[in-house]
Amino acid sequence: MKSGIRPPRWARWFLTQFHPDDTLEEVEGDLDELYTYWYERTGPTQATLRYLLNVASVLPPFVRSRKTNNQQYEPSTFSPFMIRNYFKIAFRNLLLNKAYSAINIAGLAIGMVGCLAIGLFVWDEWKFDKSIPDSEKIYRIYTERTKDNTTTKAAVVAPAYATFLQQQYPEVDTTTRILMSPDRFLMELGNQKNYEDKGWFVESSFLQVFALPLESGTAAGILDIPRTILLTSELAKKYFGKENPVGKTIKINTFDYTVKGVLAPLPDHFHLNFQYLMSFSSVGIPPSRMERWTWNQFYTYVKVKPGTNIEQLQNKLQTHVKANIIKPGDAVMLPFFQRLHDIHLGSADFTFDNAIRGNESYVNALMIVALFVLVIACFNFINLATAVSFRRAREIGVRKVIGAERRQLVFQFLGETILVSLIAMVIAVIALFIVVPALNRFTDKAIVFNPFTNSQLGLLLLGATLLVGILAGSYPAIIVSGFQPVKVLKNIQFSRNGTPWLRQALVVVQFTLSSLLIISTLVVFRQTRYMNNKDLGFSKEQLIYFQAQGDVAGKGLEAFKNELRRSPNVIAVTSGYGLPGDQFAGDGVTLPGKNAGKDYSVNMFVGDHDYLKTVGLQLIAGRDFSKDMSTDVREAFIINETAVKEFGFSSPAKALGQRINWNEWTPADTTDPIKKGKIIGVIKDFHYKSLHEKVTAAVIHMVPQELFKVAIKVREADMPKTIAYINTVWNKFSPNFPLDYKFMDETYGKMYSTEEKLSDLLWLFAVLAIIVGCMGLFGLAAFSVEQRIKEIGIRKVLGASTLTIVGLLSRNFIMLVFIASVIAIPVAWWTMNSWLNDFPYRISLDWWVFALATLLAVGIALLTVSFQSMKAALMNPIKSLRSE
Repeated sequence: MKSGIRPPRWARWFLTQFHPDDTLEEVEGDLDELYTYWYERTGPTQATLRYLLNVASVLPPFVRSRKTNNQQYEPSTFSPFMIRNYFKIAFRNLLLNKAYSAINIAGLAIGMVGCLAIGLFVWDEWKFDKSIPDSEKIYRIYTERTKDNTTTKAAVVAPAYATFLQQQYPEVDTTTRILMSPDRFLMELGNQKNYEDKGWFVESSFLQVFALPLESGTAAGILDIPRTILLTSELAKKYFGKENPVGKTIKINTFDYTVKGVLAPLPDHFHLNFQYLMSFSSVGIPPSRMERWTWNQFYTYVKVKPGTNIEQLQNKLQTHVKANIIKPGDAVMLPFFQRLHDIHLGSADFTFDNAIRGNESYVNALMIVALFVLVIACFNFINLATAVSFRRAREIGVRKVIGAERRQLVFQFLGETILVSLIAMVIAVIALFIVVPALNRFTDKAIVFNPFTNSQLGLLLLGATLLVGILAGSYPAIIVSGFQPVKVLKNIQFSRNGTPWLRQALVVVQFTLSSLLIISTLVVFRQTRYMNNKDLGFSKEQLIYFQAQGDVAGKGLEAFKNELRRSPNVIAVTSGYGLPGDQFAGDGVTLPGKNAGKDYSVNMFVGDHDYLKTVGLQLIAGRDFSKDMSTDVREAFIINETAVKEFGFSSPAKALGQRINWNEWTPADTTDPIKKGKIIGVIKDFHYKSLHEKVTAAVIHMVPQELFKVAIKVREADMPKTIAYINTVWNKFSPNFPLDYKFMDETYGKMYSTEEKLSDLLWLFAVLAIIVGCMGLFGLAAFSVEQRIKEIGIRKVLGASTLTIVGLLSRNFIMLVFIASVIAIPVAWWTMNSWLNDFPYRISLDWWVFALATLLAVGIALLTVSFQSMKAALMNPIKSLRSE
């Protein structure tokens, strides 16, 4: 070899370590010469690559040591014969130790099922919006409002953002807006008349941002004109069958809309879920109103040109907003760009969002919990394998005496572990065919699990099997293969317990994780129950509400309400725009007598004289709207406690009589579009949004031309009769619209479905973790009893009571579980306190939660260990001592 031209040291080290010694020298020389040859002709990279391939070709099992005349045939560690032998011995040992094998297989199978099920769920969550064309160029605009060190994120922004971005920044390719409005409309065609969900008003540029394929129609100018509609293929088939609907009309809330196109089935995992899109111009919003920077009612998307630095664009837009939109003393509300790929998992804390949302924190938490269960199962295997290893001490001694190398023994025991892992994986796969459909029902997903048709999934499962087998079996294999044959064959005392400190440490870790899950489950359960039961500041029970349609939405509204009041089961009726738990408007007001010109962001509720009475809002200062005060319609405003603070009034009483102005949406008098009034009352804060969000300033007033919803407070008794009466009255006034009502308490119940599902999953995994941990504890207790069977017999002969023996055998295990619970408490406190901090309204972490979790863990462990301890304590000592 020429001087300076040598193969990489690590590659030569690999060759010297694994190639048979009797041919190493000549092979090493040959490979060096070949390396020099290829180095001179192709360079170092190609030479190194060829050298590695040559090294691989001369390693076992491709080559064997040369046999001399005096040398018997020794199969390679990796030869098919030896591998078959490893698995044959492994299978025999599984049958020989049925109880321990069953515990190990069951524990690993449970851990694998939990881990794989959550893994499938997480993988499905990560796939959102990945298939949308040019998805890396699409962003959503959202705002962060900061006031008093509290930040609120909102998915809706003012209409002016899209216009300004399109006009002022050349790096912006296209913008599009979706109006936040009721998305359930009555659709009619022939004899078909149904309320259809998920209908949105969108700008014609929608398909330029989201290049969704069409089954019929052309994308260019598809929603440019009023009263045009785009249907999804599923909805088109429902109403038009096999006909091409393009050019035909369909009624939406009695108005004729022309079908301009049919969308192909929406991409899987698209964060927007709709059935039909209507032209934005159908709404008829005045152009001047679309120039506002305070009317936050639009989901706004931006598609940028290639090479755009989105941070620079965001900074430029924020600079403009700070300099020209936000006034001194206002709450800081800044726009941000959110990547399309981040919307699904990154918007859990957004308000007013129409996206299909996940929760990245919950997804990560579930992954960790699933891994906890699998780790506990692996620790079970390590514990039991090292505990029972003394039984095989003579076997190991004999194998070593007749020439077995340590690495052969290591691979033998790894083979046994991999076999256990393989059996557990087969059981887990069978179980997943049952679990995945249940998971789909629980999560409203359509996850497909079939490793036989999905080669990637099949290879992943095979890799997971090998990984679990190797990780769980490596330490026991090293311990068992290290037994000294002289000592074990001469029956010289050695540590039959292997390494007891390690087993104790693993038991502590197992039950630390289990205790952590128990505490987390209790906390999540209590927080969910708290949110469902907290006083919301109004009465949501027996409150029915629905959209005003037909004559009820027009001149017949007052007559309709009066007719309802005739029923003795109807307590109160109101109409308006904006109800708790339903849609309401974000807008602004000004206070002429205080910080004149400053615009205060508020949530706007429109009602009538009976609004407070029907909803159950509580006045704490001032008065309600009165029919005796004719000026209330044009001049009266009622605000909540938070508005009192944000407007700068020292008390609710001080707010009364203060002037307040509002820029009307659709002015009754176009010459004077400003409604000028005064504050006549202050109500107690009420939670008109979920408890995930802090109560913000709210204003209630009367605007007769903006009454779109009806709410009815009814008595609990004879509910079917009451509903039937409401339906009869409705049909009298609006026969063309079926009554489509909701109960407000059900609406609020759905707000916390995510936490309820998380609580259910935590209960499930906590139970699984406890089961797996107790299975291991049961096995270790059985092993401990077996080891001390003669000691127990002697103690009984000497007069020890059953209770004494049970305490003797259980004490160490219970102490380990108690130590684990003590370790888990500070970790659980920090973890759950961090989780609870995301809620503006939360429970406190009481000491009894941690005490209860500790008692549960210790109690369950005591029951598990006591079974084996009682069995040993009640055994006849003659049977255990007769061999002595």
